[in-house]
Amino acid sequence: MDSLFRYLSKLPGALMIVPLFLGAVINTFAPDILEIGSFTTALFKSGAPVLIGLFFMSIGAQIDVKAAVPSLEKGLALILGKYLVAIAVGLGVAFLTPEGTLWGLVPLAIIAAMSNSNGSLYVALTSQFGNKTDKGAISVLSINDGPFLTLIALGAAGLADMPLMALLAAVLPMILGFVLGNLSKIFREFMAPGEKLIIPFAAFALGAGINFGVLFSSGAIGIALGLATVLLSGGMAILFLYLWHIIRRHPRPTRNLIAGAAEATTAGNAIATPAAVAAVDPSFLAMQDVATSQVAAAVVTTAFVAPFLVAYVNRWQRRRGISPENEEALYATGPSAEASEGASASAR
Repeated sequence: MDSLFRYLSKLPGALMIVPLFLGAVINTFAPDILEIGSFTTALFKSGAPVLIGLFFMSIGAQIDVKAAVPSLEKGLALILGKYLVAIAVGLGVAFLTPEGTLWGLVPLAIIAAMSNSNGSLYVALTSQFGNKTDKGAISVLSINDGPFLTLIALGAAGLADMPLMALLAAVLPMILGFVLGNLSKIFREFMAPGEKLIIPFAAFALGAGINFGVLFSSGAIGIALGLATVLLSGGMAILFLYLWHIIRRHPRPTRNLIAGAAEATTAGNAIATPAAVAAVDPSFLAMQDVATSQVAAAVVTTAFVAPFLVAYVNRWQRRRGISPENEEALYATGPSAEASEGASASAR
């Protein structure tokens, strides 16, 4: 059994995908098993809202506002780029296509997948290819975990009825975790295991509401969603990061774009977003299973493809004399030296 778990741990998004798949299989072929009542039904069938709420609180506790300035600015540039393209594509499909879907892709899944990113994979990739500021940006990028950005986009566009109290109820666990985590390091460390511990249980409960056929029919188009996330969402993150370098007048050899490429992913926690949205606006219940399946496929696809994009960007910029080491050396010289180097670069 240990060897099986070791093998599964190597699969991209396995912590979320495998339990989701198992829950869907049981719900399709032996649904009565999950309906025997008591703690079994509460944990494996009807407990998704509680588990997701606790999961979001754990995520919120890990968001640190005390980020260094370059990391903070870099994180804001990345999250803005991803969010804008997610809104543009998602709302474009909602308003410009005849049925409000594109090849079966629903706007809820598009926005949930494209606006979210895999923090663990981001840290792993930036640790291998990037520098300290790339890794430090994760403190800001953690904001796109959970349903908050998706709820804002759908509500602002009029696609969802988002009463203020219902919206607050959906994001309050994350906000509470954020506040307590920044007030107490002990609380942050206490909640940290919840990011991984809760995921498989929440995923199984979500899968227990999905029919196996839906997962492979409507969910298959999620592969295209994953590729679009890598190309469009990742591409926009790279573009915004490059513009940030230009605005800050960083010399050309220091315009490192690794963080943008590493952001071209969808995290496993995004699979819980359709359920969170449907909890706020019940009109989304009809498409919850389809959206969940599509996001699940996007999670796996981006986890496989994004590392190749990061490796390509790394080779591309090094051939041009650009490197994370050059960028880190720039910040190490201090703000005054950075400003003077930027001025001389602009003069050239």
